Amino acid sequence: GARCVGRIVETEAYPGPHDPASHAAASIGRTARNDPMFGPPGTAYIHLNFGIHWCLNVVVGQAGYPAAVLIRALEPVEGLDVVRRRRRSRSDRELTSGPARLTQALAIGPDLQRHALTDAPLFIAGGPKVPTGALVQTTRVGITKGGEKKWRFYDRRSASLSRRDRRAGRR
Repeated sequence: GARCVGRIVETEAYPGPHDPASHAAASIGRTARNDPMFGPPGTAYIHLNFGIHWCLNVVVGQAGYPAAVLIRALEPVEGLDVVRRRRRSRSDRELTSGPARLTQALAIGPDLQRHALTDAPLFIAGGPKVPTGALVQTTRVGITKGGEKKWRFYDRRSASLSRRDRRAGRR
């Protein structure tokens, strides 16, 4: 397939069973749907949102402990023509500015469930550090339980965000 590269600019943490918004909250336990969250760190947990959109999470807990980080948005760096074709978007800002948009743009689906994110075809590599002043920590998006937790992080300099926290400013 075509090479597409992006810089992760927005994430949300789901740190374990104590988080009521987690797919593996203590009240839910381990199920067939959330089983990949219990896998080794650095692997993909891909879930279907609203029955239509795939979302990419990175498992971050030790094997057996369900913690994950949802990749909410990325900034396209390479393969923009392919991303535009896959998304059929009117604006470049909307290409990968949301969890469902980015999985569509990068052709990420259930075939990559449990995939080690250190290996092709989908991997996460290090990049430039985000300056402290550019990093915003705020509440997560679209959840009803645990919504007060400030477990969403984004780079305020990016135009590819799914949502900004107006209280955090733009700088």
